[in-house]
Amino acid sequence: MKNHSSWEPFFEIERKKDYYHELQEKVKLSYETDDVYPALKDVFRAYDITPLDKIKVVIIGQDPYHNGQATGLAFSVREGDKLPASLRNIFKELESDLGIKRTNGDLTDWAEQGIFLLNTALTVVAHQPASHAKIGWSTFIENTISYLSEKRPDIIWVLWGKHAQSYEHLISGKVIKSAHPSPFSANRGFFGSKPFSQINNTLIVQEKSPIKYS
Repeated sequence: MKNHSSWEPFFEIERKKDYYHELQEKVKLSYETDDVYPALKDVFRAYDITPLDKIKVVIIGQDPYHNGQATGLAFSVREGDKLPASLRNIFKELESDLGIKRTNGDLTDWAEQGIFLLNTALTVVAHQPASHAKIGWSTFIENTISYLSEKRPDIIWVLWGKHAQSYEHLISGKVIKSAHPSPFSANRGFFGSKPFSQINNTLIVQEKSPIKYS
């Protein structure tokens, strides 16, 4: 794990806690005995790519993709991979909102611009959704969110769906929320919510450079 130095104080705090050691042991054992995603080197990739002091936006996901597409960034896949349904709908809304037609599902460029793409569990066993949701990741993610809210109250938080919105009580700062982009809920408030223009309009007010989504 090669965390940016700006994240190191957070990891130092967490490493001193019992739950963190138990979590690391469970994750290590699972990688040794199960088929787990993402690749071990990518578990903390969101933290590696987006330094804490450069974060402009947090988009909260849920599980990593459990069929092999997971890259360590919420909603993202590798370039050339077939787009999962939720990501397809995210891109539909992006085109509707800002007229940007995007086909590349690798969101690394978003992460490098300051969008922290955070799942609420950072690992998953292949073909078993939520299989690692209760091994300690929830505590780690809650602590991440609380730490970010304390250190960076200027961050914009994007909460799609009830799962992401369950973390809202930990958040200070602007919240943009709607239904989840999943096919089961996208027509119930995600489509037409214009999150991307909302993000950029807020960044402009904050005198920060807007995100280039293309």
